[in-house]
Amino acid sequence: MRSLPGLAVLVVVMAVGVASAEEWKKVAGGDITIKVRDRPDIPGGVQEVWAEGELAADIRDIQSALRDHESFRHWMPYVTESKLVANEPEGRVTYTQLDFPIISNRDYVLRVVDEQLLAEDGSGEFRQRWSAESKGLPERKGVVRLRHNQGSWLFTPSGEGRSRFVYRFSVEPGGSIPGFLAGVGQKDAVMATVRAVEKRAQKLGSERASAR
Repeated sequence: MRSLPGLAVLVVVMAVGVASAEEWKKVAGGDITIKVRDRPDIPGGVQEVWAEGELAADIRDIQSALRDHESFRHWMPYVTESKLVANEPEGRVTYTQLDFPIISNRDYVLRVVDEQLLAEDGSGEFRQRWSAESKGLPERKGVVRLRHNQGSWLFTPSGEGRSRFVYRFSVEPGGSIPGFLAGVGQKDAVMATVRAVEKRAQKLGSERASAR
C-alpha cells in the first residue's frame, strides 16, 4: 500500500484549523516554505496553499516538464492518467486522474494557460496558471470529479542550474474522506509534488546536455 502522507494532495485543504480569509498559517520551513489559509468564499471547506523556495534544476527544463501534461502519469505523484484534451487559443484543456488507496479515485479537467514563457536563450520568467474547466470529458463511474481546482506556478532563475519558485493552489477534496486522514501531513503532498518537478527537470536537463 502507498504511504498515507501522499493522500494529502487532496486532504491538504482539510488538514489545518480554521483561519480567517487573510491569515496564513506556516506549516513548513527550511529551504521550502509552505503556508495555508482558509477560503470561506469557496464552498466545501477549501483552503489555499502557498509554497515557495528553490529547486536544483534549470528553469528551461522545469518549463519543459510542466508544459508536457501527457507525461505527468509517468512522474507526478499518484497520477495514473494524464492527457491533452484540446489545445485552444485560450489555453490547453487537460484531463488528469489520481489513484489513491482507501479513498475513491479523483479526476479533474483543467484549462492551463502559460502566461509567460522563457526567451529563446532561457532568460526571463515562466508563469503558468490553471483553473477547472466546466466543459471537457464526461464524468466516469466510480471516479469523483473535482469541481474546484485552481492555482499557479511562478519560476525565476536563481544562479546556474537553480530556480526560485512560488506554487499556489486551492482544490476541493471531493466526496467523502475518512476523518482520520484530515491529520495526515499536508506538507508532504506539496513537497512530493515540488520534488517530483525538480527530479523530472533534472532528468530533462541531463538529456538536453547529452544531446549537445
